[in-house]
Amino acid sequence: MTAMTLTPVSPEELLERTEAGTAFVIDVRTPAEFAVEHIAGSYNVPLDTLKEHVRDVAERLHGDVVLVCASGVRASDAQQRLTGAGFTEAAVLSGGIGSYAQAGGDVVRRGTGWGMERQVRMTAGSLVLAGVIASQIGSKRLALLAGGVGGGLVYSALSNTCAMVSVLDRMPWNRQDRERPASEVLGALPAGAARKA
Repeated sequence: MTAMTLTPVSPEELLERTEAGTAFVIDVRTPAEFAVEHIAGSYNVPLDTLKEHVRDVAERLHGDVVLVCASGVRASDAQQRLTGAGFTEAAVLSGGIGSYAQAGGDVVRRGTGWGMERQVRMTAGSLVLAGVIASQIGSKRLALLAGGVGGGLVYSALSNTCAMVSVLDRMPWNRQDRERPASEVLGALPAGAARKA
């Protein structure tokens, strides 16, 4: 496997590149998340689609490619997969879309949906709270629910994966904008995707 040729990109650096027209931004979040908020001019290639068609995506990419998501976790996963498929020039935006907006970048916001990170925080917090309250009212064993969620969060941080995202990603409210066939997603990428760096 070839080593990455680019380091993470700061929000300020991405802002300079997008203003100069040299960066090609790929957002790997779900279509529902992308519909709510995304970097102006970015292309949505959901991580699940990228995983299934990584070679096809890698073949369409050239030049200064920056992968983005809410925090960088999914973008880093996409970067590793693209590297494995032979495209080693993809960088990851540090701090995610929120950091780019704070740096003055053009972020399109519409809709009222919740991003995946916010959904995970709400679900994990609700499960912990329910487990603690239930253990006080009913069986003390129900506190294991809170412990299980805590253990899952620790494992998630150590492995840089998140099972809860996989579950939430399948919920109806996250699937409403999803049913785009891979050919449509890949077809939206312009031929020779980005200018040669």
